[in-house]
Amino acid sequence: MASKPEYSFEESYPTSHIIEYTEKTLKNLKLEQLDLMQFHTWDESWSHREEWQRAVEDLKRSGKIAAMGISMNRWEPENGIEALKTGKIDVVQVIYNIFDQTPEDVLFPLCDALNIGVIARVPFDEGTLTGNITTETTFPEGDWRGTYFVPENLNSSVEHADALRPLIPKGMTMAEMALRFILENNSVSTVIPGMRKQRNVLVPSFKLPPRLP
Repeated sequence: MASKPEYSFEESYPTSHIIEYTEKTLKNLKLEQLDLMQFHTWDESWSHREEWQRAVEDLKRSGKIAAMGISMNRWEPENGIEALKTGKIDVVQVIYNIFDQTPEDVLFPLCDALNIGVIARVPFDEGTLTGNITTETTFPEGDWRGTYFVPENLNSSVEHADALRPLIPKGMTMAEMALRFILENNSVSTVIPGMRKQRNVLVPSFKLPPRLP
């Protein structure tokens, strides 16, 4: 999901909505404080609106949240730069993986300078970087990946993944290499890989793969 210029701030993040849904989340989780609350979409034109800034200040002051973040729109890692400069945002979530390294250009240096945490999402490029998707892969009805991986996108993605296979270190899977690539960037605080099967979930005993050569 992404924000569009025609979406108004009042429709997207009225103060009452920010406060109400923070409190609903706290109630649902039976918590007194959320470590991190995030704006799921963003448009740069909203960055200097006082309403959301006051809402964030109030939520922090009341102890309902410890930190506030924003999630950058797909293919727009710099749409939110001005919001980061306000000092109200503590964390940014952005697509970052082997195939999409654009955040390294402007976003990461700014986050380093402002001490803003980075959450890297879509680390496997919607599954391509697991190494398990082929040109013959199909998806169940209703699975949104069926609309994302249209033939031309699927073929291109598989071609790029295949080009990486000779570079995978011995004893490491493509998925492990994809995660290691991200986590070795000092600007990144954590990564959120999507998992659809229990066997894919990283348990506490998980051993990190060796560093890339």
